[in-house]
Amino acid sequence: MTPGGRRRAGRLRELMVSGLVDSFGLSLGWTVFNLVAVDRGGLALAGLFNAAMLIGVVLSAPVTGRLARHLHGRTLLLLAGGTEGVLRVATLAALLAGWDGKLVAAGIVVMHIAAYAGFAAMRAEVAAVDARPQAMTRYALSIAAVEAAGAGVAALLPLRGHFQLAVFLVYGLSLVPTILTARRARVRDSAGVDDGADAGPGPARTRVRRRRPRLPWPVLTGGGFVTLLAAGPTLLSVALASELHGHTAVAGAAIAFSAGCLLSSSAVSLVDRLRLPIQVTWPLWGVGMLAGWLLAPAHLLGLFFAQFLSGLSMTAFEGGMDARIARDAAPGTVTTVLAWSASTRALGGAVAVRLLPALVAAPAIGLTSGVAAATLAAAALSAFVRFRTAR
Repeated sequence: MTPGGRRRAGRLRELMVSGLVDSFGLSLGWTVFNLVAVDRGGLALAGLFNAAMLIGVVLSAPVTGRLARHLHGRTLLLLAGGTEGVLRVATLAALLAGWDGKLVAAGIVVMHIAAYAGFAAMRAEVAAVDARPQAMTRYALSIAAVEAAGAGVAALLPLRGHFQLAVFLVYGLSLVPTILTARRARVRDSAGVDDGADAGPGPARTRVRRRRPRLPWPVLTGGGFVTLLAAGPTLLSVALASELHGHTAVAGAAIAFSAGCLLSSSAVSLVDRLRLPIQVTWPLWGVGMLAGWLLAPAHLLGLFFAQFLSGLSMTAFEGGMDARIARDAAPGTVTTVLAWSASTRALGGAVAVRLLPALVAAPAIGLTSGVAAATLAAAALSAFVRFRTAR
C-alpha cells in the first residue's frame, strides 16, 4: 500500500472508531431515555420524543447548510459535538426529574439538530477519504450495529445508583473521540473542498464558499417516502418490543438488529450487481424493513426476525442512498446534501412515529406493516416492469 493509501486507511479507521464510540453512547442513553418514557407515559410519550428527535433531524439540514458555508469542518464538528453533549445529559436529567414532556421534547429537537449536523460532517469526511459506495455502507452498518449493541446493554441495566451515573457519563462523554477527531477534519465550505484542494485565487474561492447547492429533490423525496411507509416500526422498536414482550425483549431485539446490520454490506454488493434502478431497490428495502413485523406481535422470535430484517434493510437503504447522493453531489456541497438526505428520511420517519401510535396499538402493528409492505412491493413491481420495458 502506498503512503497515501496508509494515511487514508488510518484516517478512515479514526473516523470509524470515533463514530462507533459516539454511536454506542448515544444508543445507550437514548434507549434508557425511551424505556423511562414508556414507563411514565406509554407508547404515546415515546412517540412524542421520537417525533421530536426526527424533527430535529429535519431541521438540521438547513442549519447544517448555513453553517457549512461559513465554518470549516473542524469548527462545525466541535460546535455540534459540544452542544449535543450538553443536551444529552440535560434532557435525560429533565426526564428523570419529571419535567413537562413538551419542554423535554424541545430540548430533544435542538440536541438532534446538533447531532445530525455533526453526523453530516462526519459522513462528508468519510466521503472525502474514500468515495466508494462500499465505504459509506460500511460506515453506516458499523454505526447501526453498535447502536443496536448500545440498546441491548441499556435494556439490561437497572437505572439507579451507580448504573444511573454510568449512563450519564457514557451518554455525555462518548462524544470526546469525535471532538478529538475534528482536529484533523479535511472538509470545508459545504464539505466538498479539501484543505489541499485548489479552489482558485481569491474571488473564485469566495464563489465556491458561497455557492448554494442544487439539491436532488426527486431522489430525496423518494427516500423520504420509503422511510414514511417502512421505517415506523423500526424507529419505535424499543417501545414496541417493551410493550409486546417486556423490557428484556429489547436486548434480544437489539442483537438481532445488529446481526442484520452486519450482513447489509454483502446484501448491497449483491443488489448492485443486478444493476436495478433505485425505483426498484429502495421500495424493496422498505419491504424488508416491514416484512418481519407481521410476525412480531405473535411471538418473541417473530420480533427478533423483524429486527434482523430491519437491520439489514434499513442500513442497506440508508447507506445506498447516502452513497448515491454523495457521488452525484457537486464539489463543495457534500455536507449539505448529506444533511438533506438524513433530513428527508427523518421527515418521513417523524410522521410515521407520530401517526403510528395514534392509529394502532402495539399488537396491531402486524396488520399495518402488511399494508405498507404491499404498497411498497406494488411500487417496486411497477418500476421493474417500466425498467424492463425501457430496455
